[in-house]
Amino acid sequence: MSCAPRDDALDCRAACACGLAMRWFAFLGLLSILLAASAPFVRAESPSAAADDAPLVVHKREIFVFRTTLSGYTPEERAQTAQRRLQRILDKGLHPTVSVVPVGDTRSVELGGQGLFFIAPGDVDTASGETLDVAAAHAAEKLTQVLAETAEARDPTAIAHAAVAVLIGTVLLIALIWGLVRATRWLGERAYAVTHDTCEHFKIGGFTALNPHGMGRVARNAVRLAAWAIGLFLFYVWLTFALRRFPYTRPWAEALLDFFLNVVGTIANAVAGAIPGLVFVVVIVVITRAAVHWLKIFLLRVESGRVQIGWLDADTAAPTRRILTALLWLFALAMAYPYLPGSGSEAFKGLSVLVGVMISIGASGIVGQAAGGLMITYTHTLRLGEYVRIGDTEGTVTDLGIFATRIRTGLGEEVTLPNAYVVANTIKNYSRILNGAPGFVLFSQVTIGYSTPWRQVHAMLIQAAQRTPGVLAEPKPFVVQTALSDFYVEYRLVCCAGPEAPQQRALAMDALHANIQDVFNEHGVQIMSPHYMMDPAQPQIVPKDKWYAPPAQPPDR
Repeated sequence: MSCAPRDDALDCRAACACGLAMRWFAFLGLLSILLAASAPFVRAESPSAAADDAPLVVHKREIFVFRTTLSGYTPEERAQTAQRRLQRILDKGLHPTVSVVPVGDTRSVELGGQGLFFIAPGDVDTASGETLDVAAAHAAEKLTQVLAETAEARDPTAIAHAAVAVLIGTVLLIALIWGLVRATRWLGERAYAVTHDTCEHFKIGGFTALNPHGMGRVARNAVRLAAWAIGLFLFYVWLTFALRRFPYTRPWAEALLDFFLNVVGTIANAVAGAIPGLVFVVVIVVITRAAVHWLKIFLLRVESGRVQIGWLDADTAAPTRRILTALLWLFALAMAYPYLPGSGSEAFKGLSVLVGVMISIGASGIVGQAAGGLMITYTHTLRLGEYVRIGDTEGTVTDLGIFATRIRTGLGEEVTLPNAYVVANTIKNYSRILNGAPGFVLFSQVTIGYSTPWRQVHAMLIQAAQRTPGVLAEPKPFVVQTALSDFYVEYRLVCCAGPEAPQQRALAMDALHANIQDVFNEHGVQIMSPHYMMDPAQPQIVPKDKWYAPPAQPPDR
């Protein structure tokens, strides 16, 4: 087997294709049996047919439907009598001429001058606009067709021609199915390869956005699904053609053809009826897209500061754009909804009600969060980049969403707070405390004994602030004596750091506290925090030569 790998591969492919084709034919054979068995039920009964109506059926063809009692004979008895008379004529092999003869207010359908059955005015389907003469002519036409098909069924030459035609059609079907199987295999592999390569090159942020193998299988299965649809259509055409060749099965073929044409006509009528509504929907979408585009351009100008409006500023332009865009699309959806195909059906209405109930039940909290987000945005309570304290959370505002606010703490954490929580808690904004100055506030509190001059304490705290990297010279740092306690004075240092990195406030506070300790140690002043009991014999300070006691390492000079 290893001596001819190429031939083996070709043989394997041919065997696989042959096996697949055989499965196709087995499936189609089973389907043909089911369709042939169900074909007599394809034609729907007339909605005006009553329970006591009696059809005259010969060789699976309905010639006429008796609906009324005539001369004491019920519709069932009239149909049976006519069927016996017609069967006797057909058994004799006669081919008489069909004629319709008026008899009073009835019509007599005759074969070769011999009456077969009468058509009374009560037999006419007046609901469909049928008249007595039209009903008689239609019955005569059907009867003539039955006679012709009976003669055809008894003609060996006609049957032989029909069998040859079916054989040729079957060979053609086999060839088409074989070609379809081969084409499906090739197109499936091509679709898999193209989709796989496309997904591998489609990346977002350096990562593959779609699974190449999974999307390739989807494309391959789509090709197979299309092939099955084409194969079933070819089989349907062949079955209709084959059944139509023989007089006995011709009614089944006509029923299958009528069913197919009715389905296609229904779909075509639905599509044609939906086109005007879809055109209107397209017009609504185009107008809405244009409105959203111009709104976006205008509000982006406001956001960039090139356009100024009294009630709208750069901070509220972006959320206003999102809100107005959503409102425009919701309005467009409400306008286009009545014109969508199927929007008037009960199923569509029921689904709409179900979705509305689900949204009503589950959206109460969402609406509250959105209302809180609008309040925060339009009252300018918070802005991006500001350093705030909300409840127990302190940090820099990194995102102001409709439903939540994100804060990054100085320790590298990102905290997400629901807007309802933000609105319900006290907000301390450290970025606005210095009369609108840029940056954010740093402050530290120390307690010093009364024996230390307060002016010296002020000077040392300001000197510590000036040593701290990032602390601005303007506005100048200042010190406030917040309390005169029993054993010490409480001093609070307030200074402003630069606006470039408020998320580093924790590091700035660390540097400020370190500098305060260094300055107080340099000047021999003891910090009395947290509690003062009595004056020690020696001031509790750290000499400069002990600042970098092991394992601390002095900075490189």
